[in-house]
Amino acid sequence: MITGIILASGYSRRMKKDKLIMNIKDKPMVEWVIKAAVDSKLDEVILVYRTVKVKEIGTKYGIKTLYNPKAYLGQSEGLKLGVRYAQNSSAYMFLVGDMPYINSQLIDKLIDEYKKNLDSLIVPFYNGKQGMPTIFPSLYRESLLNTSGDKGGRDIIKENFNSVKKVYIKEGKLGLDIDNLEDMKKIK
Repeated sequence: MITGIILASGYSRRMKKDKLIMNIKDKPMVEWVIKAAVDSKLDEVILVYRTVKVKEIGTKYGIKTLYNPKAYLGQSEGLKLGVRYAQNSSAYMFLVGDMPYINSQLIDKLIDEYKKNLDSLIVPFYNGKQGMPTIFPSLYRESLLNTSGDKGGRDIIKENFNSVKKVYIKEGKLGLDIDNLEDMKKIK
């Protein structure tokens, strides 16, 4: 079983307002990610949230929502919350709520690659740059539970780079994450 864990409990400090509920076209940013995950081959989708508005969007799609009471400690807290909940998963796909161009085809491509490389870390590269979403086999569960700060699983990927299966994505736009108002202007 592959569980998608959507990390959506950040503070949007660079944006100065909750970017996850800002509309991109006709939907809040995080909803694009949720919809892509729900429409994909993921067996289970979990939304780790901080605000009620983000939770309500997840509830609308019937997915499991987990409140992150330690969001102030960084992205790793949401990651650990999702991993703890998904105890029976064979792998975890980590998605972030600020990638509105992600789609189910990209998620499925990464899942298909994982199924051919069950012990590998699956990492997409957009225009040569490492990105999200990533897949971690459950053999990295303890390492994931020991992460801290705002790095998520990046250190695990660095430390195990020989176990990384790179997946090159031609459409760089799919990997665009929105961090500030300049990024928002690029997509409007």
